[in-house]
Amino acid sequence: MGDYFVIEFDNHNYIRYRMCNMQVDSVMKTFGIKQVLTDVFFTCSQGEILGLLGRNGSGKSTLLKIIFGSLIADQKFVKIGDKINNGLFDNRNVVNYLPQDNFIPNHIKVNTIISLFCDKENGSLIKSNELIKPMLGKKSNQLSGGEKRLLEILLIVHSNAKYILIDEPFNGIAPIYKEDIKNLIKEQSKNKGFIITDHDYHNILDIATRIILIHDGGTKEIKNEDELEYWGYIPETV
Repeated sequence: MGDYFVIEFDNHNYIRYRMCNMQVDSVMKTFGIKQVLTDVFFTCSQGEILGLLGRNGSGKSTLLKIIFGSLIADQKFVKIGDKINNGLFDNRNVVNYLPQDNFIPNHIKVNTIISLFCDKENGSLIKSNELIKPMLGKKSNQLSGGEKRLLEILLIVHSNAKYILIDEPFNGIAPIYKEDIKNLIKEQSKNKGFIITDHDYHNILDIATRIILIHDGGTKEIKNEDELEYWGYIPETV
């Protein structure tokens, strides 16, 4: 029958939804003579927040792009539910991706951008957000870098995709916004799967239900901070 998650409504009626587990395996990627990814394997389920850690240049962003389908791998196996995903077309409405670089168009008002990127229900949620309300009448090129990033995070997190890939969500975000973003991701993870990277591993440890470390091109599941020390990701404490 497969795995299911259950949503309960106020009148105590229940609906069961089929879980579409993600399996990532045998991912290899070479740039020139440098092999960045050599032995990648992990799974992610709806309801999980998977923290993806690794040193600069270890291949975190590369791996997210490969899973999303915007970067061609030398070899890969990505399966979501019963379907093998080979590229961007296969990932429509299944996987959404927030890159490090800004993606929202310039010279368009924020109110219009939200309507273009989201359905009516999710768009209304974003527009009613107290942090977004002051931006609605502005054009995107009038926003600060942190405001743009916040808007982009909300657009991606509130999409209807089953899996959300987020590359460095907290980069350039004011500390006052970070807790709101973490709480939003936790809330949305009730029926979505998240894979998130960040250069500040404390942000990831705060919200992740599981941690994967990219080390020497492969992936290792991490149980605690001691293991991050063991694999040389963080300095050993004295």
